[in-house]
Amino acid sequence: MASSLLRLAVIGSVLAFGSPLLADQSTPTAASSASQVERGEYIARLGDCIACHTAPQGKLMAGGLELSTPMGTIYSSNITPDPATGIGGYSFEQFDKAMRQGVNAAGQNLYPAMPYPSYAKMSEADMRDLYAYLMQGVTAESHANREAEMDWPFNQRWGLALWNLVFVDDQPFVADPARDEVINRGAYLVQGLGHCGACHTPRGIAFQEKAMDDGGRSGKHFLAGETVEHWQALSLRDLWTVPDTVQLLKTGQNRFATVSGNMAEVIHHSTQHFSDADLTAIASYLKSLPPGENDLPMPAVAKQPAKPPQALFTSRGGLGYTQFCSDCHRPDGGGVPGLFPPLANNPSVASNNPTSLMHITLTGWKTAETAAHPRVYTMPGFARLSDQEIAEILTFIRGNWGNQGSAISEKQVAQLRQQLNPQFNNSTAFETPRLANLLAAANADQVVRGMRLHLQTKELLPDNVGNALNCTSCHLNAGTVADGSPFVGVSAFFPGYAPRAGKVITLEERINGCFRRSMNGKPIPPQGADMQAMVAYFDWMKFNTKPEDKVAGRGVGKVDPSIKPNLEHGSQVYAKQCAVCHGNNGEGLVRADGTMIYPPLWGDQSFNIGAGMARTYTAAAFVKRNMPIGFHEQFPLGQGGLSDQDAVDVAAWFSQQPRPDFVDKGKDWPNGGRPVDARY
Repeated sequence: MASSLLRLAVIGSVLAFGSPLLADQSTPTAASSASQVERGEYIARLGDCIACHTAPQGKLMAGGLELSTPMGTIYSSNITPDPATGIGGYSFEQFDKAMRQGVNAAGQNLYPAMPYPSYAKMSEADMRDLYAYLMQGVTAESHANREAEMDWPFNQRWGLALWNLVFVDDQPFVADPARDEVINRGAYLVQGLGHCGACHTPRGIAFQEKAMDDGGRSGKHFLAGETVEHWQALSLRDLWTVPDTVQLLKTGQNRFATVSGNMAEVIHHSTQHFSDADLTAIASYLKSLPPGENDLPMPAVAKQPAKPPQALFTSRGGLGYTQFCSDCHRPDGGGVPGLFPPLANNPSVASNNPTSLMHITLTGWKTAETAAHPRVYTMPGFARLSDQEIAEILTFIRGNWGNQGSAISEKQVAQLRQQLNPQFNNSTAFETPRLANLLAAANADQVVRGMRLHLQTKELLPDNVGNALNCTSCHLNAGTVADGSPFVGVSAFFPGYAPRAGKVITLEERINGCFRRSMNGKPIPPQGADMQAMVAYFDWMKFNTKPEDKVAGRGVGKVDPSIKPNLEHGSQVYAKQCAVCHGNNGEGLVRADGTMIYPPLWGDQSFNIGAGMARTYTAAAFVKRNMPIGFHEQFPLGQGGLSDQDAVDVAAWFSQQPRPDFVDKGKDWPNGGRPVDARY
């Protein structure tokens, strides 16, 4: 993160030194010890230099990252020791002046996209070590700098001299004798190298940070939160417990939150590399600050998962949440530890300013890549939902599981959508049904019950389900996901001939086939209220489908059956992509209280050999299009992404693992046509 006079927000730690050709290249770089260069590399991590000075697929510190602002575009500069295009000609004194005063070697004022007001607090020793690293620890790269493309009057740099005169104090940090060594170290890192205030401190009329530290009359504003590039940078004052803050900075996650937006890059490039002592110092300093005037109290104890809210199935927002959010964040709002963040007590959810929550919903989100969590999990953007739908869902989230946030209006979502202009691929012909519209049905109570029976099958029909699965284990999001065995139009094709049964069957028979096979259980009475509710739900999703129609997204697609499975590779794919949700031994993912989160793929609690998912190429097609979730931006679960070969290999591997028998297997395919990948 970094400050910018021109953006009201962070655009990165841009050491915009300007043209190196104007620097005094006559001063040679003094040889430095290996230990000094090593310390300088660590200081570069503390200052988050890599994030802005290394463009995507670019060379380390060679610049070129485009930073868009409302006033124009800035390009990060080359800070490698190349003498022609980098900073190889800078003397230490020139480097120090640029870092502390925002003035390059030619006397040109730098845009405060580089947070020199914060870097001014660096000690001389740290400055010299950083200089040694950039000059001797970084490979020189010939990469010409691009001039900033700023609109008038912001392209007139002379005005920055006046701004610097008023707002920049170039004196190094001075420890407070009233504080202990740990707190002082944390203050030095937060106020200086870490430049946390660049994002988290409110701005004044000249876009300056209202406070550069926590002292004096203005100190109450320091780190009190600010809106940054349509993200709400939260107040850092009195933040969580020290261990919780350390964990977040080290891993990108803790009991209460998962970082998002620019902060994910900060964690990836910078804070995860800090020493434990420095992380503890930072966390201790933040905890020592009194709460801000409008701060929500940060919890010290994580709440246990609550029961699903009463409005989960009786409100449009609750049903929208059920369809698009609960698979990752769970009906109880508890999330999935290590994978998907909780929404209960989540500061971005409960914040008085819901900007970040709306931003994430419209554009998506990724976890920080860290040593503790090397796999990046993705939440796709939901911009294809209407403003009304998003407002309903987010209002529901902000008002449940102990959250007490205000309602979000359709107008608020529309305004942010216009500012962000999120893009999405809407080329599919599949029309995603909206569960929220169930409430408008003439038989609303019945169809909602039918939906819940698909979603909560094990809970609501324990005598009929013989394992840990629900209908939605295979029919994703209660049968509303393209190529995830959706229910759209299905009832139009029944009664219909079923090759496995060798006869024409009814929809009720097909449903009971799933109970006996996929859920290894017992059929439910065809004329009973529960079966009729399930059928009513199917009929609600029939829409205008006719028996002769081809429904886009129906089934799970196809995978070429000529692909030969490699079981050894399948085992490797499973360990890398599947085990995190389905367990190392296929046992599924279970909460401490025994509640199943994600279903088992083999063993006594999984589907039996008579299920369609026990067939290699059926399972492979499902895996190809729907697994793993949180893998990329695919709507609505970030699902899919494996190659055909990967899908066949892993499907062959898990489908052949031990699972229950099917007592009536001898009656299947009485007229022939048994698939080659059937298990019997």
